[in-house]
Amino acid sequence: MNRKLKFVQYGVGKMSHYSIPFLLSKGAELVGAVDSNPDLVGKDVSAVIGGEPLGVTITAPEDADAMFQATKPDVSLVFTVTRMAAIEEHLATAARNGVNAITIAEEAVFPWNSSPAVTARLDQLAKANGVTITGSGYPDFYWGVMVDAVAGTIGKLDKIEGISSYDVDHYGIALAEGHGCSLTVDEFNTKFAKFNDMTGTEQREAIYAGEMTPSYMWPQNGWIAARLGLTVVDQRQDVIPTTHTEDVESSTLGRVVRAGDALGMKGQVTTTTAEGITIVTAAVGSLYAPGAEFEFDKNEWTFHGEPTTSFTVARPYTPSLTCANAMNRIPALIDAPAGYVTSNLLRNNTYISGGIADYVQSWK
Repeated sequence: MNRKLKFVQYGVGKMSHYSIPFLLSKGAELVGAVDSNPDLVGKDVSAVIGGEPLGVTITAPEDADAMFQATKPDVSLVFTVTRMAAIEEHLATAARNGVNAITIAEEAVFPWNSSPAVTARLDQLAKANGVTITGSGYPDFYWGVMVDAVAGTIGKLDKIEGISSYDVDHYGIALAEGHGCSLTVDEFNTKFAKFNDMTGTEQREAIYAGEMTPSYMWPQNGWIAARLGLTVVDQRQDVIPTTHTEDVESSTLGRVVRAGDALGMKGQVTTTTAEGITIVTAAVGSLYAPGAEFEFDKNEWTFHGEPTTSFTVARPYTPSLTCANAMNRIPALIDAPAGYVTSNLLRNNTYISGGIADYVQSWK
């Protein structure tokens, strides 16, 4: 195919070190970049990711519409922050300019159960402009597609349990702060854990109101339930701080987190369904400390039933896998119906062995 896939990187931070080289290696063309950091605006993207100059300068958000109109990309990679409310305008910028968008914001994998109003607005905007928006990244496969595939081998399923740990130092300051890193335990409890005593219904209302931050597993459990055809009856979460007995240095925060203060959080979400299957998942995002319980990335899943089955993914390189999985989602994104289409409704990824444009079925 002579056509190249043209893309824009929206948010030129740590994760762009993986996404941009990956797509360039698959024959895609970087045509624009956007970042809110005034120190980066006007610089070549290579100033952030290294290597030879790419001839693409970083644009300020207020100039993004003009850049989209001038470059006419096929897809925008929105790699900024986690919450839907914070990335709504980033995704809307792409949609109103007729550009598909994919984000690695964890909430975006299934935001209908955490930010339904924002998602509905984006869905309407995308449909009006004939484009698709979705969320992907590491959770999409390792907390979703893989779970679905293994569940498909079980004869009778009663309960799914999963826990995933990751080093918050790999993902930037927004994620670290969103996990309560460097807060005292009292500060953490005041900001995050005060919702632990609420019912699931009360928690959902607090999330909708923007008062409570959903754990990464809150939308993920919704994804799993939707993929398995389950009807959610109730869902609630509990969060606790992770700590260590010694000081821990953070390269992302640029300072030392004192012994006893929060290194991050464990967020556990319990979902009950009308079909009698319970989903209990936990995401542990923390600064890693020598000798701490979660000192390396891992995923552990157990499927209780007939037969009970477990699997573990040990030491996955989560940042690279986050970007590669999202990049490999792009052909299905472009081929999908217009609207906000969560990835549980998209075809599964395949390895991109050649040019990524060749995998877009609607372009053939």
